[in-house]
Order: sequence, then structure tokens, then C-alpha cells
Amino acid sequence: MKIGDKVRFLNEVGGGVVSGFQDRDTVLVKDEDGFEIPMLVRDCVVIETDDYNIAKVNTGTHKPASNRFRSEQADRDDRSFDDDEDDKPVTFKPKAQERRGADLLNVFLAFVPVDVKELSDTAFEAYLVNDSNYYLRFSLFESGGAACQLRHEGLVEPNTKLFLEEFCRDVLGEWERLGFQAFAYKEGKPFRPKNAVDVALRIDATKFYKLHTFTSTDFFDENAYLVDIVRDDRPVRTVFFDADQVQEALAGPKQEARLVRQPARKEEKPKRDKNAPIEVDLHATEVLETTSGLSNKDILDYQLKIFHETMATHAAKRGTKIVFIHGKGNGVLRNEIIKELKHRYKTCHYQDASFREYGFGATLVTIG
Repeated sequence: MKIGDKVRFLNEVGGGVVSGFQDRDTVLVKDEDGFEIPMLVRDCVVIETDDYNIAKVNTGTHKPASNRFRSEQADRDDRSFDDDEDDKPVTFKPKAQERRGADLLNVFLAFVPVDVKELSDTAFEAYLVNDSNYYLRFSLFESGGAACQLRHEGLVEPNTKLFLEEFCRDVLGEWERLGFQAFAYKEGKPFRPKNAVDVALRIDATKFYKLHTFTSTDFFDENAYLVDIVRDDRPVRTVFFDADQVQEALAGPKQEARLVRQPARKEEKPKRDKNAPIEVDLHATEVLETTSGLSNKDILDYQLKIFHETMATHAAKRGTKIVFIHGKGNGVLRNEIIKELKHRYKTCHYQDASFREYGFGATLVTIG
């Protein structure tokens, strides 16, 4: 099989003309509409060959008249020249593959366990996934405060994943805080420019010990842990806390050196109705800064943690009414709350909250 051959697909309808080779096992087939389709070589059959690409072999022993009296040295020079031609690298470069609807930038870090059955001892492979029609020139570095250490840099082509390295569990700390910078572009055609990417990432090392962290993705045959870098042109916003900042916050606000203008009269705060229920919104977007990298179980566990903390805070205040807003959804969070109320809070009364105010998405609990 070579460039110019006409082929048909074995396992699906269609075919076209071979326009190049993406790698040793993948051929690029241009269909009637001009789209290049990557297909496995074994899934294609040649139906018409392009003869001009076939080398003409001289099976006779007769030399052309013009070469009949050439010296042996000239023959040796020719053979040497042929050897040099064989040593030249292949310069063919297939065109970048584009997908319809993939002009939004989507970039991920992916971690794939080498042996998911031995999660406690296995090594991990790290990849950079470029799920867009843009080339991406990037640098990935360890962020350690004022100083950084470059870990990887290079170019990742459109709609491809780039293997970065394989690492063991004992170096997970090096992946905890990362910086990622990149700019995107297209080659040989007009494109909409993208903003330069500058993202600070926080990788939770504890997730590498949990089997449910690694899930099915569109990019790997094996289960993988995906960390968002850019999602639909928007860089992720990762929040993490510095120990000094936490200590400063616990110490309270600093006394300002200058006088601050204040109103002469104290503003009267509206009095809260004692009979009005306390509202606790358990939606993931309300209780978490970001859900990036969290599984559904991680989110559910955190929502139930907020539920138990609220119940514990008001446990001694009999008659207190609390509305837990969980949303309608598929009912998983609501069912878990009802289960906890039946087994751990048997003295408390519960019912659906006001339909007019909350629809089917809230449960009213009365502390008993």
C-alpha cells in the first residue's frame, strides 16, 4: 500500500485515495469530500494501484548503450550514492487531523496506571492530551513558591496525546503543584487566535490510591485519571491554600495604621424570623470551589459531610427546622439523606419542603 492507491474499508462503508501514513499501522485515506480519515492498514484493501509509484525493475543483463563502457569505479560510485539515498530520513509529514466542532481548546493531564490490579504498587504513565484542532506549544513545570523547575516542554499536535513520562508512587509529591503555560495556533491555514494559557494546577496525591479515581475516557483503552487544564477555551481555576495565609487568617485581621471612615449610626440588621427554617444548599456548585478531578462519589461524600455537620450543630435545639436543598436530579443525594435520617436521627421528623418554594428539590427536617 502506498500514496495514490485507491482503497476500500473492510469493516465499514467507504474508501478513497491514500494521501499519507500517520504511523506504521495507520493510513490516511482522503474521501470524495476531501476529508482525510485515519484508518488501520489492516482494515483497508487496495482496489487500484498507482503505477507511477512502482519502481521499474530491469530483469535483463543488457546495459544501455550509453553506459556499456563505464568504468568499475563509476559503478561503485553509483552504489555508494544509492546507499546514501537509503540512509536519508523520511521527510514526509502528514497533515494534522481536524475534527468538526473541535475548534474550542480542550487540554488535559492524564494519568494511567501501568497495572490497575496492583494499584498500591504500580507505576503511572503521564500524558498531555490535546483534544482540539490546534497545535499547542507548552511548558510544564513544578511550582515551588518563588522558584520553578521545568519538567517537560515541547509541541503536541492537534487531536493527539503526548506521552510525558512514567513515574513511581514515591515521587507523587513532585506532581502536587504544577504550572502549565502554552499558546495555540494552526499551521498553513487561517485560524481564530486563542489567549495564552497560564494555569496553576494542584494534583491530589491521595487520589492515586483510590480505584474509583481512574475511569473510562475517550482517550485511552484503559481507565485513566483526567485533570482539566483548559475546558472549552477556559483555563481551570484551582484553589489551594498556603500555610502562611491560613495562619494569618486564623490570627484575625491586622489593625490598620490609619483611621477608617465609618458611619455614625449603626446599621440595623433585619431581625430573623425565629420560626423561619434554616436553609442549607447542598448543590455541588455551592459547597465546593471546583469539582475538577472529583468523582461523583467524592462529591456525594462531601455533601453528606455538610449534612452531618449541620445536624450536629443544631442537635440540641429541639424544634429547629432545617431545609436541605439537594435538587431533584436522579435522587441519589435525597435517598442518602433519608437513609441517614432513618438510621442516625430517628428522633427527627422529616418531610418534603414547600413545593411552591423548592419544588421537589428539598427536604424539611425538624430537630427532635
